[in-house]
Amino acid sequence: MPAKGRNRVQTSASAFKKGRQAAPVQNRAPARDHRLHAPADQALPVRLVPPPPRSHRPATHGIPQGETMYTSIGTGPAIFWLALFSALFAAAGILYARRWRESLEDFVVARNTQGPIATFATLLASALGAWILFSPPEAATWGGIPAVVGYALGSMSPLVAMLLLGRRMRQLMPHGHTLTEFLLTRYGRPMYALTLAIMVFYVFIELTAEITAISMLMTLLAPVPMGLTATVVMGTVLLYTAVGGLRASIFTDKVQILIIVPMLLALVAIGWHVSGGASGVTARLAEKAPTLLDFGDAGGLKAGATFFVAILLTGIFHQGNWQRIYAARSIQDMQRGFLLGGLVVVPFILLMGLFGLAWVAMEPGGDASVALFALVMPNLPAWVALAFIPLGLALVMSSADTAISAITSIIAVDGARLLPQARPARLLRLARILVLVLAIPVVVVAAQGLSVLYLFLLADLLCAAAAFPVFLGLYSRRHDGVDALVATLAGLAAGLWMFPRPGQPLDTLLESFLLAACVPVVVTGLMRLLRRRRHAFALETLDDGVRRFDREDAQPAGGDKAPLPAQT
Repeated sequence: MPAKGRNRVQTSASAFKKGRQAAPVQNRAPARDHRLHAPADQALPVRLVPPPPRSHRPATHGIPQGETMYTSIGTGPAIFWLALFSALFAAAGILYARRWRESLEDFVVARNTQGPIATFATLLASALGAWILFSPPEAATWGGIPAVVGYALGSMSPLVAMLLLGRRMRQLMPHGHTLTEFLLTRYGRPMYALTLAIMVFYVFIELTAEITAISMLMTLLAPVPMGLTATVVMGTVLLYTAVGGLRASIFTDKVQILIIVPMLLALVAIGWHVSGGASGVTARLAEKAPTLLDFGDAGGLKAGATFFVAILLTGIFHQGNWQRIYAARSIQDMQRGFLLGGLVVVPFILLMGLFGLAWVAMEPGGDASVALFALVMPNLPAWVALAFIPLGLALVMSSADTAISAITSIIAVDGARLLPQARPARLLRLARILVLVLAIPVVVVAAQGLSVLYLFLLADLLCAAAAFPVFLGLYSRRHDGVDALVATLAGLAAGLWMFPRPGQPLDTLLESFLLAACVPVVVTGLMRLLRRRRHAFALETLDDGVRRFDREDAQPAGGDKAPLPAQT
């Protein structure tokens, strides 16, 4: 169908972030976002080939409440396997953690313990959440190849950016633990407090979305109460991360990636068989929706660009990535692991996106938000469909334990500033207690399937505004806390000016993110002209602001603290 003849339909704004979907809506009750349970009436107008007729009944993920559309798995067996696989993952993490002497240093960063392959495995497992089963396929159904390519490159971009940022941080602060340590020493309390709030807010929203995702996934298999799923999964993840910290998280990531990779590849093989291969899908799409194959489609390009900007500028603030910067044995191992992780995540997202194209070509029915399941599940016996439980758990737990470990490290390290006389053991107990308290609202929100979409997009905007002011201080001695704070606030003001209000179409997301990211660059340049008299910061002293929890175990890897080049 020619582009100008296509209907304008609404797609949920959640397509514009990792783990957020965009289900086409046409003459039916508001669709619900799979990961974030967001009403599709908060939408971006996108020209799209009209989807097949849908049920007019109110739906959650295209599945009426209380029903199971795809499998004959009963509630009891589904709960049993959910609890069993969750317990197995938790047991693996706990047993591994017991091999090591408990210390706050190991709990927070597991310093200099991971080689390049282990770093790659934990990054890949953490990057692939349950969203990969929903978001790339659904984005492909309305944005086509450009949207999926933008999604894939966006998911790669933070890991590639950390090659430079992580190297610089380890050179300047070889004994560091968190990004917040750098912020306080480099910029002072105001900028530190603002960025700390942004980081905690983002990780909290991400954790809530992950637990919601597995709760939603279980409703596809059987009518399992969402609150029960959220409690079981959150409880088991908390159990092994509270015992083993980052070491347990990384070890379970390595176990979970051994499940994730072959099962995702098996899904691709099944999808290939069901759809009749690439030639059949391409031929059908050329007749039904040729614009989905068009790399130059304006709607798809804008969606892909929005994905890229949002994921890049939030990923570099994720404390889970900064923990793994320090967990690598050396700068070289860190860079190899991050580069490999970034490169490998791309084909997985592209492959999952193909399910969306196949869904449009095959028209199997159901909602676009469950395109993968609509293609695969009818062709699988119930006992094979059970494999989605360990797959879903591996995807979610590998991301959720990263988020929990990240929050724990921030609480422990920054709590040390509030309690300077506290011993590491006390700080560790405090971190564990506060994370347990934090888990309560996460479970409550996930159990209700409440939308955190708007908050997720707001977190994207906050990170976009802070990115340039924060990380310029790694390279420029003349950049200070006043410049960083003013530039960040200016970026926030500019981004919020274009940011859609609640209930409005989200058709200015890309513009708001770009304004938030670019205005601080201009403001920083102006501040340099207006404030010519300023003291140059001694970057060599950054490591002096780090509290050495376990001095005997906190020596940097050889060659980490390299001579610093001249700064401007």
